Amino acid sequence: MSRLAQTHGLTDIQQEILSTVRDFVDKEIIPVATELEHRDEYPTQIVEGLKELGLFGLMIPEEYGGLGESLLTYALCVEEIARGWMSVSGIINTHFIVAYMLKQHGTQEQREYFLPRMATGEVRGAFSMSEPALGSDVSAISTKGVRVGDEYALTGQKMWLTNGGSSTLVAVLCRTDEGHPEGTAPHKSMTTFLVEKEPGFGEVRPGLTIPGKIEKMGYKGVDTTEMILDGLRIPANRVLGGTTGRGFYQMMDGVEVGRVNVAARGCGVAQRAFELGVSYAQQRHTFGKAIAQHQAIQFKLAEMATKVEAAHAMMVNAARKKDSGERNDLEAGMAKYLASEYCKEVVEDAFRIHGGYGFSKEYEIERLYREAPMLLIGEGTAEIQKMIIGRRLLEEYRFQG
Repeated sequence: MSRLAQTHGLTDIQQEILSTVRDFVDKEIIPVATELEHRDEYPTQIVEGLKELGLFGLMIPEEYGGLGESLLTYALCVEEIARGWMSVSGIINTHFIVAYMLKQHGTQEQREYFLPRMATGEVRGAFSMSEPALGSDVSAISTKGVRVGDEYALTGQKMWLTNGGSSTLVAVLCRTDEGHPEGTAPHKSMTTFLVEKEPGFGEVRPGLTIPGKIEKMGYKGVDTTEMILDGLRIPANRVLGGTTGRGFYQMMDGVEVGRVNVAARGCGVAQRAFELGVSYAQQRHTFGKAIAQHQAIQFKLAEMATKVEAAHAMMVNAARKKDSGERNDLEAGMAKYLASEYCKEVVEDAFRIHGGYGFSKEYEIERLYREAPMLLIGEGTAEIQKMIIGRRLLEEYRFQG
């Protein structure tokens, strides 16, 4: 148990869950992560272990077979898992965003149908907003859902689908003009559809194709894909919440949870980088003493530890704010922005401490160095976070002149 990144005020149950996850990470993830990552291999055994621990149902209410835990508990578990291998935390993140959206916005029938099977990991969730041409500009989506009798026909192309191949349920944001007069604001004519599919690649159901995995610099093991919709027929009762035009708000609510998750991942990766750096600095000798005894290295360690501590505190604050039922877009944006930036800096300092060995695939820090950049762009770039933060600050501190 490290001195850094402690969370005060946790219940006995929360502490027990975290202790169990930490043990699992140390025994089942860290020893195999780098080898699996270098092979870009899906961590099947690790995922089965997470199912057995009940982590796929962590935030799903007890009435649907989950553990009914808070966002804070979930974020702290994600922090531990990312400390072992960030890709594994990605496998459960999109699952939880979809489960959260169902819990908050789904109809009773939708909750009863999906959540019990999501709690066991039988149904695995993914969510899809982005498209090849729009990046962070969600209001510009062009994928359309057109009403045809008791169904909708979905047509378009989606991008950056985490768990695109392994998932069996995808929450897909589409544009639906039904009931919305011309000139309606773009975000008010969007609808979230709950799309069930078979796992795998190729045409996984008529009108729905998951091409192959996108080859990436880091964040390997987890499958990231495109999704092509060509007249895919979806029953009207698979509109999330039963009403069109609410998709943008539903997705943004889910993304707030996702931003806390990305902040937690940044905290976990930064913690692991600090652990590797402080350990190596005490083993490696130059000029007759361990490099940890050189002031230049001590300064690096001091800066790294301070960043780990600060990022963790902001992430915990954002999670607690959401759990309290308050609006947390400001806190989630700040936590995601700070944690991802600090993660990159802590990883780079650990890399520098390793010297030439940091460039070798034998050392774990090489993997972290390729993984950290994903956090700078996942769930909205740093620039998007700063836009959100800036707008919210101007709302809070409106000039009374």
